[in-house]
Amino acid sequence: MADSPAIVLVHGFWGAAAHWAKVITELNRRGFTALHAVEMPLTSLADDAERTRKMVQQIEGPVVLVGHSYGGAVITEAGDLPNVAGLVYIAAFAPDAGESLGQISQDPPPAASENLTPDSDGYMWIKRDKFHESFSQDLSPSEALVMSVTQKAPLASVFGDSVTSPAWRLKPTWYQVSTEDRMLHPETQLRMARRMNPVETIELASSHASLASQPIPVTDLIEKSAHASS
Repeated sequence: MADSPAIVLVHGFWGAAAHWAKVITELNRRGFTALHAVEMPLTSLADDAERTRKMVQQIEGPVVLVGHSYGGAVITEAGDLPNVAGLVYIAAFAPDAGESLGQISQDPPPAASENLTPDSDGYMWIKRDKFHESFSQDLSPSEALVMSVTQKAPLASVFGDSVTSPAWRLKPTWYQVSTEDRMLHPETQLRMARRMNPVETIELASSHASLASQPIPVTDLIEKSAHASS
């Protein structure tokens, strides 16, 4: 769609840009061609926001930023660029100024919090044998296996990083809540969504991996944001 904004997809913890595969193909099928997916190091919120900013700054014209999980914190931090026209949160963190992911995620703690484990280098993993039930219980065992083997762990220190100036206070927002989420409590998602006063909030009976298990309604929401931001 020539008159549509570019769409920049931002992954979360324990995943990479390829987690957006089904959404990318569905957006492309609907005529969206200016598609981008950031690959972040997951080393700090500052590093990941800067990587996202650099991609957005290479794009001429309006951009819709879409963040899954931790990617929501990244678009909150990086979304103040002048060509960012809208923010879409997919089962995502939406911190306010001074809030860290660690604070948000423990109020209340998610069901699968006990299935996280640090390694000796300071990275935080989902236990391989608990990945399916924790992150993606509504995906097939084979899809969950691939996700568990290829999971991209963040440095545990990222949980302590806080947002400086939340872009959702300045930009139009959309939010998708995953009501069966075991990684980010659904109550926490609803609370963050309400305080943003989004253009639209949708609820899906989905795991944390809604971008993979329910790509059609997730794409519907992104498409609405793109049309509104044209």
